Amino acid sequence: MTQPASNQDPAPAKDLVHAWMEKYQAAWTTNSAEDIRALFTPDALYETRPRDPDPWRGQDGIVAGWLAARDEPADWSFSWTLLGCDGGTAFVQGVTAYSGGRPTYDNLWVITFDGSGRASSFTEWFMARAD
Repeated sequence: MTQPASNQDPAPAKDLVHAWMEKYQAAWTTNSAEDIRALFTPDALYETRPRDPDPWRGQDGIVAGWLAARDEPADWSFSWTLLGCDGGTAFVQGVTAYSGGRPTYDNLWVITFDGSGRASSFTEWFMARAD
């Protein structure tokens, strides 16, 4: 993990990511527009793949995109680990397992935070396991 330029203890960054991930999983469970909106800055960009030609823009766009692609709470489980932080950017590896014979996905998320603990950009990679 690269130390922030200030050479401060990275623990606050890890704590921020852990708190944000808890809120993300809560929003994923509730599918509440308020919960989703609270995760992101007003002008945030959410890319469902790198260089997404049609990213979700701003809180309203993110809420609309999220709800259009929503997962129901009983249909999935998610585990994750923080790979590292570089300044205000976090790298998260996850596994999303779906019920009902749907595939399990390996995930990589790159999340850039602003000073308030909200994400200003979010890019995800997800790949179905070949099992």
